[in-house]
Amino acid sequence: MTKFLLKHSCLLAAIFAVCAAALFAEDIDLTPTVADGTAWYDAQDWPVENKAWNDTARYFARLPGRAEGVVTDNVWYMSQYSAGEVVRFRTDAPAIRLKFRLFSPNLALYNMPATGYSGIDLYALDKSTSDSGTWRWAACTQPKNQEDDVELIGGMDPAMRDYMLYLPVYNGVDALQIGVPEGAEFHAVLPRTEKPILYYGTSITNGGCASRPGNTFIAMLSRRLDIPVLNLGFGGAAKMEPELAELFAELDPILFVLDASPNMDAALIDQRGVNFVQILRDKHPDTPILLVEDRIYPDSWLIPSRAATNRTNEEALRRVYDHFITAGDKNIYYLSAENLLGENIDNDSTVDYSHPNDLGMYRMTDSLEKVIRPILGL
Repeated sequence: MTKFLLKHSCLLAAIFAVCAAALFAEDIDLTPTVADGTAWYDAQDWPVENKAWNDTARYFARLPGRAEGVVTDNVWYMSQYSAGEVVRFRTDAPAIRLKFRLFSPNLALYNMPATGYSGIDLYALDKSTSDSGTWRWAACTQPKNQEDDVELIGGMDPAMRDYMLYLPVYNGVDALQIGVPEGAEFHAVLPRTEKPILYYGTSITNGGCASRPGNTFIAMLSRRLDIPVLNLGFGGAAKMEPELAELFAELDPILFVLDASPNMDAALIDQRGVNFVQILRDKHPDTPILLVEDRIYPDSWLIPSRAATNRTNEEALRRVYDHFITAGDKNIYYLSAENLLGENIDNDSTVDYSHPNDLGMYRMTDSLEKVIRPILGL
């Protein structure tokens, strides 16, 4: 029987929204199921980090159940992916197992491996590097089946460590249990209560095409800034619908990042961009909003039509930005795509004409970090 470790005295009604009734460690117990020498802990028995709403139809989904039929079908389906969500725990176990059942039997894409598309990625906190420690990669599942029981890592020194499990970015999780040898200590760790960054975007935000969930720019940015980041990327379906803006406006992030241009054309940005931002601004008059320009197609230097798409999308998003600057908005910001995939683009940052590989994700993190730190005063 294991107690929650609480750093704060309250749970959140919506994980990063308002504080609800106080709930203390002594009020909650985790009782594992023990089988064949392994103690299994159900990850649905404590809150998951980077989940914006509690009223989801499926535990590890990203949008509330009431969004079904309100947002587009494509957005709703992809909201069942667990992109960006993190399960935190602490254990002294020398080995960690996982039992899981994924939402979709589709485990990989032609341009994205199963480790990235459907993998569950483990990070451990190395306290030897500094007082606060450094999160370091430890292991990742190599999904071969929709449902499985695997040893994630073994042979470790049995020291007490903090861990994070990054959940799949292009698949969802229907069931997840964490197994440790019977007798090992295991503590559930609650999500951080700092206000998150809300990042809205496309398949690139969703995680395509990182080799594993911890290598997405969303995950890297969160680790670098030490701030929770809500991954609200919807591959091919991020089109600034007002219904989504209304949902986002329910939340209380420290920063809104809007990066939907790669799924839109200039006409659609002109049609929807100002209204989308205005819905957020009406509810959050002082919250910073960062507009991110359409990434530059790496082959646009060869294909005029791609260069034209980049240029016209940039011009349209600039019009949205200029509208709010002209209106006197002091908290709206703009990130050019010129160096989004790295300075002096060498075309090595993508797996195709669009989606970043791990190098591209790293370069995107660098570019975003440079502009977000001063916005937030970090």
